[in-house]
Amino acid sequence: MTTTEQAELIEPPKPRDISDAAIAMVDRQGTVIGWTQSAQRLVGYRAEDVLGRSAASVLPSFEEVLGESAFAEQCRARGGWSGTAAVHHRDGHTLNLSLRISLLRGRGTVLRWLVSLTDMDALSSGRINGSVRQSLLIRAPVGIVVHSPQLLCTWVNDVMEHHDGISRDRRLGRRLADSMPGFETGGLRAAMRQVLESGTTMVHEYRAWPAGDPRREHTFSASFFCLQDAKGRPLGVCSVIVDVTASQGVCERRAVLNEASTRIGNTLDVMQTGQELADVAVPLLADYAIVDLADSVPFGEEPSARTGTTSGLPRACRRVGLASIHPGVPESWWARGEPVPVSPASPFAAVLRTGRSHLEPVLDTSPGTWIDRDPCRAEKVHQNGVHSLMVVPIRARHSMLGMAVFARTENPVPFQEDDLLLAEELVSRAALSLDNARQYARERSAALALQRNLLPHRLRGGVAVEAASRYLPADMDAGVGGDWFDVIPLSGARVALVVGDVIGHGINAAATMGRLRTAVHTLADMELPPDELLAHLDDTVRRLTEEDADASDQPPAVVGATCLYAVYDPVTRKCTMARAGHLPPAIIDPQGHVTFPGLPTGAPLGLGLGLVPFGAVEVELPEGSLLAFYTDGLVESRDDDIEVGMRRLGAALTRSGRSLDDLCSSVIETLPTQAPSDDVTLLLVRTRTLDAAQIASWDFPADPTVVRTARHMAARQLREWGLDHLVPNTELIVSELVTNAIRHGAGPLRLRLIQHQVLTCEVFDSGGCYPRLRHARVVDENGRGLFMIAQLCHRWGFRSATGGKLVWVDQDLPCAPSHAGDRPAQAPGDHQGCVAYPVHRPPVAHPHPAGA
Repeated sequence: MTTTEQAELIEPPKPRDISDAAIAMVDRQGTVIGWTQSAQRLVGYRAEDVLGRSAASVLPSFEEVLGESAFAEQCRARGGWSGTAAVHHRDGHTLNLSLRISLLRGRGTVLRWLVSLTDMDALSSGRINGSVRQSLLIRAPVGIVVHSPQLLCTWVNDVMEHHDGISRDRRLGRRLADSMPGFETGGLRAAMRQVLESGTTMVHEYRAWPAGDPRREHTFSASFFCLQDAKGRPLGVCSVIVDVTASQGVCERRAVLNEASTRIGNTLDVMQTGQELADVAVPLLADYAIVDLADSVPFGEEPSARTGTTSGLPRACRRVGLASIHPGVPESWWARGEPVPVSPASPFAAVLRTGRSHLEPVLDTSPGTWIDRDPCRAEKVHQNGVHSLMVVPIRARHSMLGMAVFARTENPVPFQEDDLLLAEELVSRAALSLDNARQYARERSAALALQRNLLPHRLRGGVAVEAASRYLPADMDAGVGGDWFDVIPLSGARVALVVGDVIGHGINAAATMGRLRTAVHTLADMELPPDELLAHLDDTVRRLTEEDADASDQPPAVVGATCLYAVYDPVTRKCTMARAGHLPPAIIDPQGHVTFPGLPTGAPLGLGLGLVPFGAVEVELPEGSLLAFYTDGLVESRDDDIEVGMRRLGAALTRSGRSLDDLCSSVIETLPTQAPSDDVTLLLVRTRTLDAAQIASWDFPADPTVVRTARHMAARQLREWGLDHLVPNTELIVSELVTNAIRHGAGPLRLRLIQHQVLTCEVFDSGGCYPRLRHARVVDENGRGLFMIAQLCHRWGFRSATGGKLVWVDQDLPCAPSHAGDRPAQAPGDHQGCVAYPVHRPPVAHPHPAGA
C-alpha cells in the first residue's frame, strides 16, 4: 500500500462557521463563473449579480493583478498570488480584504482562477476557522480541488500533488475512491454531498502520510464550499486543503503545557511535585516517565551535581516521580523514594554531567551498548518493550537538580525532535516548582531546627513536679511560632514554671521568643521572685523594641509579649505566681475541683512603660495538684470567647486516671476542627512534695559559738542518710556559711539540709548584705571562704527570702546511694543518679566584706 493509501479519516465532518471566508471561481478571461453564499455575505452581491460579469466589476484588484500579461505569466508560473485589496460592498462601504488568487488546471491547457476573500478584521479577531485563518496569515501552501455535482474531479491546483502525492492526471475526471484506492472516502463524500445540498460550508480534518514526508503522519484540514450558478443551483464543490500538522503540534504542545501549569507545583513538596511531572507526561507524551533528583534535593539541601563537572556527578539519585500506562509501573526497578544508582557509562550520567538532553528515537540494546552494561535496566527494557527514550536535565537557578526520563513502549511512533522540545519545555516549567519546593524544604528544616533549639528538648521537673507539654504553631507549614514554655530547675529543689506568647507568628515571632526565653533563663538564674523577674523582663522587651526600631532596614521584630512565671517549692508546697498580661493558670486539686486563681493581670511585656508594678500571689497546693499553663490560642476561637474555652479546658483536665501525656492529647482534641488562628501551647505539671525525712532544719542565734554545733548537727544528719563520704566537705561548707552569716548578716540563723537529686545546704539570715566571691591576695587573712566553697560544690548561689536572704550550696549525690530506700523517686525523664547541672556563677550583687 502506498503512503497515500495509508491515509485515514480521524473524525466525521463537523460544520464550522467560516462565513467570512468567501470563494469565487473566475475563468481565464476574468469572468465570474462560480459564486458562494459566503461571498454573498461578505460583499453583499448575489450570484445572479456577478455571474457572467467581469470579476473586476466586484474586485478591482483582480484586473490590476491579472491585467498585465507579464505579471499574469508570473502568477501562472507560481500558481497564484496573494495580497490585500480594498473592495466596495454593495451598500457602498469599503472592506479591507485579504485576497488570494490560486491557479486551477483542468484537462489539457484549460485554466481557471479561484479567488478567496477574507475580511482582515475577521482575521485579527479570530472569528473564522483557525486552520484557514492560519493559512491566510502565513501564506501557507493551500491545496484546491473542485468536484462536479457528480463528485468527479474537474479542477485542481499544483499544491495538491505536494500534499498527497497524487498527480493531476490521476485525479482529474475521477471520483475520490478511484483516484485514492484503499482510502475510506465515505466520510468525505458525505460531507461534499451535504455541502452540495445545503449550500453551506463544512470543515473536515484527516491524517495522511504525504509523499514528501512518508515517515511522518500529517494532519490536513479540508474546507468544503458550494459553488452556485445564477439561480443558486450547485455547480460543484470546492475543497480548500491546508496542512495543519505544525499548527496542530503547537496546539497539542500548548494543551500539554496548559495542563502542566494546572497540575504541577500545587504544593511545596518535592516528592509530590516530582510525581505531578511524571503524571502529566503519561500518557500525553510518553508511556512511561520517571523523575530522579540528586539525592540531597528532596531533603532541601543544595544539589551535589553541577553542570559541566565530573567530580560533582552523584553516584545515586532519588526517585521522586513514577508513572506508566501499565498498572503497577512494571518498567521501573526502583520505587518512589528509593535511591537509584547512576551508571557512569549511561546517558543519564551524561545528561547530569553536561546538562544537555539525550534523544534516542530507537533505543539500541545490542551487545556492547550502555544498556548491555546495566543489567537492572536492561531486564526491564526487554521485558516491557521500551523502544524509544528521552532524558531531559532538570535545571533551575544554575543548579542541576536531576533528570526526567520519558520512554515509549506501546506507542509505536519513536520520539522526534518536536517531542524533545515539548519535554524540555515541560521539564523547565516543573523545574522551577521543584526548586521552590526544595528551597521551602530547606527553609522549613531550618525553621524547625530553630524551633527545636528554642524550645526545651525535655522537661526537667526534678523532684518538684512531673511535666508534659504540647505545642501547635498556627503556621503549620513553617512549624514555628512565638509561644514558649519552660520548666527551669532552681535551688532548694524548687522549680520555675514559665509560659509566654510573643505577638505574631512565624519565624520573626520565633526569633523574638528565643531572645525572651534566654532572658527568662538568665533572670531565673538570679533567683528573682516572679514579680521582680517580670519587671526586669519588661525592661528587656522594651529595650529590644527600641533597638529594632533603630534598624531602619527591617521592620521591628519585638512588639509585645505576655508571660506567666511561677515558682513551686516542694518543701513548703507553696507556689508563687505573677503574670504580665497572660491568662491565669488552671489549678485542679486531687479531688478534681478546678480553679483559676485571681492573679493581678499586669500589662503585657513592652507595653506597660513600667508605670504599674507587677504583683505576685502565693498559693499552697496539696500534693498531686495539677497545674495547666497555656496560651490564648488554646482557649480562644472564632466562634467562642475565652471564658468558654477556659471552661472547656477545665472540664478536659478533670478526667482522672490519665497520665499527663494522655491529658495533653485529650485537651488538644477538644480544639475546634479548623486550623488554629493562633499558636497553641499547653504545659501540664503535677506537683510533688518532699518527704519530711528528706529535710533537716535547725535554728541558731547569731553567736560564733554555734558554728561548731551547726557543723556537728549537719554531720550527724548526713550519716543518718548514708552520705558519710560527704561529711568532710559539708562540715567545711556549713562552717563557712554560718560564719559568714554571723559576721556579715543578722540573726537569727537557720541551717537546712535537703536531700533530693543533690544535697542542698542552705543558711538563712535576716541581713540584707549579699555575698560576693573575692580573689584574696597572698597577704590577705580573709576572703577565701566562698572561693573554697566554690571548689568543693557543684554550684552555689543566693536568693532573697522573706525577711532576709538565703545562701545555698549544692553537692552531687553518689550515683549508687548506700540506702536506696531513703532516696526520693526520680521524675520521669530525669537523669538517674548523678545530675550534671550547668556551671553556675552567681550574679554580681551589692559588695560586702568577704566571708572567712
